[in-house]
Amino acid sequence: MDPLDRIEEITALVENARSVPMSRSNCVLDRAELMDHLDQLRGELPSELRRASALLEERDKILDAGRQEADRIVKEGEAEHARLVSINETTVSAEHEAARLIGEARAEAQRLRDEVDDYVDTALANFEQFLTRSLANIERGRDKMHALREMGSFQPDQATGPLPL
Repeated sequence: MDPLDRIEEITALVENARSVPMSRSNCVLDRAELMDHLDQLRGELPSELRRASALLEERDKILDAGRQEADRIVKEGEAEHARLVSINETTVSAEHEAARLIGEARAEAQRLRDEVDDYVDTALANFEQFLTRSLANIERGRDKMHALREMGSFQPDQATGPLPL
């Protein structure tokens, strides 16, 4: 029988006991019967207490294991969070560095384009001056040739050298 049921039996035994005349709280009980119930309760309680104690121990172990698992999960979460933050910070830093390098490369490319444009413009200007002088010389040479032809002194068969400039 369950120890709680045994305690209920003892309680019922006391409640149903005959009252002592002229007393509200005293009663007459069968000592042997009460002792028998108490002995049975004493016999049942140790096994129930051991079982309850074992259940409590098991509960404590389960709770400890749960706490340890929760702590482990929290630590793993914190480590993963730190890793992700580190990766994010590294990524952001790398993106900033990449943007800086791209900006510098674009500025350098523009500077080189400007230098090349200036060089080509200067070379073309020099070539233009050369061509302008050459055209002027050609024009003067043609003018002299026409002038000499008009004077009649220029004979193409008699030309022995280059035309004077």
